[in-house]
Amino acid sequence: MSKKRSRDNYHNETKFIHGDFYSPHWNYKDHMTPPISSSAAFRLESAERGAEGFIQFANPDFDRHGKSPILIYERLDEPSRSMLEENLAVAEGGECAVAFTTGMAAITASILSFVKAGESIIAHPTLYGCTFSLFSLWLPRFGVNVKWVDLKDEKALEKSLDPTVRAVYTETPSNPILEIIDLGKVRKAIDRSKLKEKPLLIVDNTFATPFCQRPLSLGADVVVHSLTKNIGGFGTDMGGMWVGPKKLENVLLMFRKDFGAPLSAKSSWQPLVYGLPTLHIRMKRQMETAMKLASFLEKHPLVERVSFPGLKSHPQFDIAKRQMKDPDGGFAPGSMIYFVLKGKLEKAQKSGRLMMNHLAEHALALTLAVSLGNVRTLIEHPSSMTHAPLPLDAQVKAGIDPGGIRISVGLEKADDILRDLQEAFDCAKKGG
Repeated sequence: MSKKRSRDNYHNETKFIHGDFYSPHWNYKDHMTPPISSSAAFRLESAERGAEGFIQFANPDFDRHGKSPILIYERLDEPSRSMLEENLAVAEGGECAVAFTTGMAAITASILSFVKAGESIIAHPTLYGCTFSLFSLWLPRFGVNVKWVDLKDEKALEKSLDPTVRAVYTETPSNPILEIIDLGKVRKAIDRSKLKEKPLLIVDNTFATPFCQRPLSLGADVVVHSLTKNIGGFGTDMGGMWVGPKKLENVLLMFRKDFGAPLSAKSSWQPLVYGLPTLHIRMKRQMETAMKLASFLEKHPLVERVSFPGLKSHPQFDIAKRQMKDPDGGFAPGSMIYFVLKGKLEKAQKSGRLMMNHLAEHALALTLAVSLGNVRTLIEHPSSMTHAPLPLDAQVKAGIDPGGIRISVGLEKADDILRDLQEAFDCAKKGG
């Protein structure tokens, strides 16, 4: 651990386990597993050393990745979180990462660290419900204007780019309907603009994970994640991550300090030791099962349509195939499925409710719950659950069908999931 080795000759799946091989934040050469830091404050040898530590913190001239920083207080910096940040930066192919208490804290920081009152952001209309709420309710209170633009429409994006725009924000695949945004085209549209200061392209990569997609290599400036989901993997801890260039890191660190949302050492340790190292194994199994479920749903007589990036029927299948790739170049469409039941609004809503209630009471292989990226297969009704903050008309405008159902595929045996699903369909068909 004392000498930094080149990681260039190693596969990403190995890097998920070992990160950068060396961390200046903690020399644990006798430990095979990184220890957990358990101190909110750190002992200082002198007042002078304390002063030096404060001068180092968030100083763009200090390389916290090449030299061990002076630790003062957990909210500023601490070893377990710093090691997770290093490993996430490696996984995403970024220069640095900054960890937050939740994914929403990371998203908030990605905007408010760089956008001030009187300026604007452009956002794709289909977003996670809490992100939509942040953008539509809270940002305007800070004087930040939000322009809702379909980023699949290159010309609409170009028309919306004006000198007030500081960021372009999107998810891909989007939550919950799994739209795919062509990041290369968005990048070109931004670069073609005559703006003196180009807005940041910020991409939420939670659904895809760094195993299935690495937006920085596709033109993004910044990537955000909810670590609570696939990267954490086991649903035990919340967390969020910002990944981007070193030139922006000091601003993020200062915002995190004052915003008060650093990821705790204990919550950092779980994705560092269990989540990220097993991500590639879990995603391979989950994608294999997701393909079976999506194919089953596509043929089911009670299903109107299925949205899964791995199906040729997906409207952006060609983009997904080009953009969503594992570290070895194979197609990696992820583990999320969205499908819509047949029937008019009231009938579809009733059928969906009957299915959810039946699964909650009788199923073992599917769990009625929000969140995603868990080892358990989770099923939910976005319109009344994760996307309830969106008014019904906003849901419809964003392409979220009130009768739509979202599945996050876990590690259960595919046959068991299919059987539980079919029984729920049978219940809905009988009317209860």
